[in-house]
Amino acid sequence: MATFDPGNDTRSRILAAARELFAERGYAATSLADIAAAVGLTKTAVAYHFHPKDRLAAELITPAAEDMLRLLGTDFEGDRPAYIRALVSFAIRHRTVIRLLMEDIGGADDAPPGSPGEAIRTFRDELYARLAGADPDDASRVRAWAVLGCVQAAAVKTVEVPGELVEKTVVRAALAIYES
Repeated sequence: MATFDPGNDTRSRILAAARELFAERGYAATSLADIAAAVGLTKTAVAYHFHPKDRLAAELITPAAEDMLRLLGTDFEGDRPAYIRALVSFAIRHRTVIRLLMEDIGGADDAPPGSPGEAIRTFRDELYARLAGADPDDASRVRAWAVLGCVQAAAVKTVEVPGELVEKTVVRAALAIYES
C-alpha cells in the first residue's frame, strides 16, 4: 500500500508548478496545458482540480491574503521600522503572488467596486496609511509611497534571486527611504 506524501500530492504539485510558471511568464501567458506539461499530467487532469484557471490563482493568493490580514492586525505601537521589516518579509515571502496580483490582476486605482483590484487597492491604501501616519505632510506622503514602490518593485522583479538576499537588501533600502 502506498504511503500518502502531502508534499507530493497532485494538487500540491499543480499549485507549485502554477506558482513557478505564473512568476516566470505571468498569469495571462500561462495556460492549464502549460501547467499540466510541467507536472506531467494532462490538461484534463489539471482542469479536474482547478477549473477555471481562476481557482488556481485564488488558491495561491489565499495564504498571502491571510498573512496580509495578520500583518495589518499587528500593532507595531508606532515602531515604523519594525513595521517596514515585517512588510518586506511578507512581500518577499509572497513575491510570486504579489507579482501575480500587481502585474496580472493590477489596475487597482481604476478597479471597479467588488473586483479583485478593489481589494488590492484597499490593502495597498492601508499599508500606505500605516507608513505615512495620521495627517502626513507632503514629505511623509512621498516617503510612504516610495517605500511601497521599493518593496513592490523589488519583490516582483527579483523572483529568481534568493529571498534572503532580496529581503536583507530591500529592508536596508526601504529603511533608508523612510528615514530620508
